[in-house]
Amino acid sequence: MAAPETPPAERSYGGRMPRAVIASGAGRYADPWHPYPETSAALADLLRADGWDARVIADPDVALTQLAGAELLVVNAGDPWRNPDAAPAVDPAAEAGLAAALDRGIGVVATHSAVSSLRDYPAWSRTIGGEWKNGSSWHPEIGDASVRAVVPGHDIVPADFTAFDERYTDLAVDAAVHVLAVHDLDGVAHPLVWTHEATPGRMPVRAVVSALGHDARAYDSAELRAVLARAARWSARLDP
Repeated sequence: MAAPETPPAERSYGGRMPRAVIASGAGRYADPWHPYPETSAALADLLRADGWDARVIADPDVALTQLAGAELLVVNAGDPWRNPDAAPAVDPAAEAGLAAALDRGIGVVATHSAVSSLRDYPAWSRTIGGEWKNGSSWHPEIGDASVRAVVPGHDIVPADFTAFDERYTDLAVDAAVHVLAVHDLDGVAHPLVWTHEATPGRMPVRAVVSALGHDARAYDSAELRAVLARAARWSARLDP
């Protein structure tokens, strides 16, 4: 009988499972629309299936203090400023933890509403290369979303696919990002998946943004799960 294949992530780390921290929406990062416990569990499952030691922390401020030794930060959380009366609430330990992780070049994956999250930490939006702008960003009714690959054959998004999801529209996306997938609406292509390479510290950081993943139904798409698994490997510089 042939030996079972070693997951790609484990192969790349010489038998050690790389560690991923999933910062999941809770407290001021929760909202009435997104079931973060479900989607973060789906993210953890797909990462573990690909050889990661994935840990979900249901408080992004706490998660940012737990990044030492982690190869990947996944943010799956909401907008702490959704209440217009909300005051900035910088957690010094979280700010220091994020800065230290970015300084050493941790991999970053931002899913769905993460484009509106961690607003108290300006390094976040600079690292991911875009954000949801209140008053101009929006999305059509949730439903079957057709996602078009901009660079067919690319390692992360090789082909078109569909998912039951929200299609974020009119996001503020930096010119420096590399758009990999879009949705088309009224003749306009709106970025849904992109990569961004930034140097907020000593080492370059690879970030992947997937604006998909509203609820657990999105993760029923095998193609979306595969995109996120490949995004994690690329951002953490694992072998494809």
